[in-house]
Amino acid sequence: MVAYLDAAATTRVDPRVADVVLHWMTEEFGNAGSRTHEYGARAKKAVQQARAFIARTVSAKTEEVIFTSGATESNNIALLGLAPHGERTGRKHIITSAIEHKAVLEPLTHLRDARGFDVDFISPGPSGRITTDAVLERLRPDTLAVSLMHVNNETGVIQPVAELAEKLRATPTYLHVDAAQGYGKVPADLTAPIDLISISGHKIGGPKGVGALVTRRRGWDKAPLEPIMFGGGQERKLRPGTLAVPLIMGLYEAAKLFAESRKTWERQARAMRERILAALGTTRFHLNGDPEHSVPHILNISFDDLNAEALIVRLKDQVAVATGSACTSASYTPSHVLQAMGLDDAVAANGLRLSWFPPQTADFDPFPLAETIARMQPAAR
Repeated sequence: MVAYLDAAATTRVDPRVADVVLHWMTEEFGNAGSRTHEYGARAKKAVQQARAFIARTVSAKTEEVIFTSGATESNNIALLGLAPHGERTGRKHIITSAIEHKAVLEPLTHLRDARGFDVDFISPGPSGRITTDAVLERLRPDTLAVSLMHVNNETGVIQPVAELAEKLRATPTYLHVDAAQGYGKVPADLTAPIDLISISGHKIGGPKGVGALVTRRRGWDKAPLEPIMFGGGQERKLRPGTLAVPLIMGLYEAAKLFAESRKTWERQARAMRERILAALGTTRFHLNGDPEHSVPHILNISFDDLNAEALIVRLKDQVAVATGSACTSASYTPSHVLQAMGLDDAVAANGLRLSWFPPQTADFDPFPLAETIARMQPAAR
């Protein structure tokens, strides 16, 4: 059986989560917006329980969580929703990094090209980590927001979002964090006073198509978001449409289960990382990203004298892996993340991402994989 090492793209839904989703599809099928009968009342109560739990995981208030279809939609609501406030106040400068996911880069490019915003793209250097000082040095009186991802989806490098949140709290600049890869896995970071946090369900054993946006207040002041869609007024009018109760309850169940098992997950993920690196000791490779500031379940590796796409084809009967983000992997272009890190062209073009989600990969033996790669590499020059 082919081992699945592309968990940064998505994880298998936990069977217990699937049971919950099915229950809310077939047994408790009420619309949470229906107020005239028990079916709707039970659905509404369940959604509020889910909302309260997600809020607690990031030290937010229940009413500060709105449910969305996933991190991409949350990112768009956060960034495009802040734009009218920036236009009214003349604060049209936004700071971000050059290694963000396309779900952040594309909305910001739209704001720059179509609405005249000034967007600063900071490159991280070879470590793949943006420093807090690099962000603070770019702050201006007209800086509306900083958008910085929590964990890079290609390298697994953890960005200093908690430290940055503390620094920005005393300024009028809002901090948005795309936490699709980090939610639940580095929980302490997200309890910092981050203004806007985007969350995804399918990276932690939950269903695809559901996520959340945390919209933390500053004292009594709400983040000045305006809707980017209209119709129905649900989710504080920021995300209209019938609530996907089965998916929301799936996200809730996945978040609960992961919170209960996170320490075990981390230990198993770290053990897997050590086994993979030990096995790869028979090959020649370059580890991309700062290993001291990385999550334990993502490795980005470039193998000397090997083309990543050819390698994936050769390994297809052994492992499912990717060259980078699932949203761009079909394009066969060099990783924008590795390029922004300033890596050698050959290294950037041939980065291979291995990612796993214990216990779903507990039985994986990396040594046959390493043997295949070693046989493919030409003799050292």
